[in-house]
Amino acid sequence: MAVPTPQMSRTLADTAIDFAPGVALSAAVAGAAYLAAPYAAHALPIPAMVLALVIGIALNPIASRPSVQPGMAFCVRTLLRWAVALLGLRVALSDIAALGLATGVLVVLAMIVTLRAGFFFARLSGRQPGFGALVGSATAVCGASAALATSTVVPDYPGKQADVVFVVVAVNALATLAMVVFPPLCILFGFDAQTTGVMLGGTIHDVAQVVGAGYAVSEPVGNTAVIVKLFRVFLLLPVVLGIGWYFTTRGVKHGQARVPVPVFAIVFLALCLLNSALPLAPSVAPVAGPVKAVLIELSSWGLLIAIGALGLGTSVATVVALGWRHVATVLATTVVIFALVTGGLLLGKII
Repeated sequence: MAVPTPQMSRTLADTAIDFAPGVALSAAVAGAAYLAAPYAAHALPIPAMVLALVIGIALNPIASRPSVQPGMAFCVRTLLRWAVALLGLRVALSDIAALGLATGVLVVLAMIVTLRAGFFFARLSGRQPGFGALVGSATAVCGASAALATSTVVPDYPGKQADVVFVVVAVNALATLAMVVFPPLCILFGFDAQTTGVMLGGTIHDVAQVVGAGYAVSEPVGNTAVIVKLFRVFLLLPVVLGIGWYFTTRGVKHGQARVPVPVFAIVFLALCLLNSALPLAPSVAPVAGPVKAVLIELSSWGLLIAIGALGLGTSVATVVALGWRHVATVLATTVVIFALVTGGLLLGKII
């Protein structure tokens, strides 16, 4: 067995020191939201996740300090993904099967049309096709992660890097807004818990905001929203390769795809399988039950801390300063996927 060297230990210690300020600040926001939620409920039923988001946004000037950036990035990326993976312990295969084939078809169709809309609205606003690909994939699949993956197959053009940064910021801002606005709309439309989860998971861009929106409503809504969202995440590879093929067929040279493997989504699915199998093995229940409860609690706190970090990294001033043509393109694709998924769900209610 390999023995850790002093160099390895020092590297781990340095990393922990770099992350500590940002993680501590994000955890403080989460703790404040957790403590304030019972008191806020007397006036308005505001969930702890929404409070964490609001408190984080209010403290954004503090979060702009370089010392807290590494820890916040760790919370929004790594901590969030593993907290989402642990959500698999709350979901069984029967929950996934209950969504039905129609839900899968609706989500895939909405994604395809949204991708096409990205190119259409980019051309309409005088932007490059590459920008349309970035916007379309980020809106259709999984926000910033999809934009970064797509950038590897989009041809180089003047302003490409600035466009990538813009899309990352814009989809994060719009997803954060959707996290607050979409749940009340589901109530207005008369959606039940499962339909609400499908709507949130099928329309909101980033995983973090889907988690925040879903579990702010209820656990069943959150479970359904995460399942639908991870279904979109699993489709990242074919979407990016399809975009690369699109540019290749037009004789445009592009980069080589480097699509991140969604390990957290695979772990989520594995834990779903484990959770489904546990009732079949009652002999392990005395041990598995307490362990599962601890992991679910860790997942809840991980999500709350990640949402706090997300709020800390959201600058309202930065969003306002973005160019209107770029903003209009991202807004248009967001409206498209919202209208398609919500319209399909409303039509399903009528039929």
